[in-house]
Amino acid sequence: MWPAMACKITSFRRRRGFTLAELMVTMGISSIVMAAIAALSLYTGRSFAHLSNYVDLDNLSRNALDIMTRDIRQVNFLDSFTSNRLVFQDSDLQELVFEYDPNAKTLVRIKGGERKVLLTECDLLIFRMWQRNMVPGSFNLIPTTNAATCKAIDVTWVCSRKVLGARVNTESVQTARVIIRKQ
Repeated sequence: MWPAMACKITSFRRRRGFTLAELMVTMGISSIVMAAIAALSLYTGRSFAHLSNYVDLDNLSRNALDIMTRDIRQVNFLDSFTSNRLVFQDSDLQELVFEYDPNAKTLVRIKGGERKVLLTECDLLIFRMWQRNMVPGSFNLIPTTNAATCKAIDVTWVCSRKVLGARVNTESVQTARVIIRKQ
């Protein structure tokens, strides 16, 4: 026999594959690892959705509050008041209206026939009126129901969104007191 053509004979024990028990253990461990990765990705995705909704609600609330405070500070006087509607007389003699619709869950700014939605998904919004305290040396404001004596407006709102059917960490709560400067 030629030395270069010598064939090695290997035993069947060295060439065997995985046993059924080894295969089942490997599949069990890989299933647990895959389930952990899937749970982590779902948790991360849900957390990102909550965070992005919170940031979006916060930005919308801040923009609405900026517009309201800018406009209310510049009005001449409050013409009429309800807990969800304010009507002001603006410096250009037009009506400026802030109106909350609890059914549509929106806060709308109306001026000169132009409607601008400031807030959506607003679960609660309340306006309150305050007048000057007539006691000398006191700068506290006192509640009033008369629009003619109104010096300040309190606004409080709660906006929220549902993520996967729950309102967890997706709520924006704002409260502000705005002084009417020209009164």
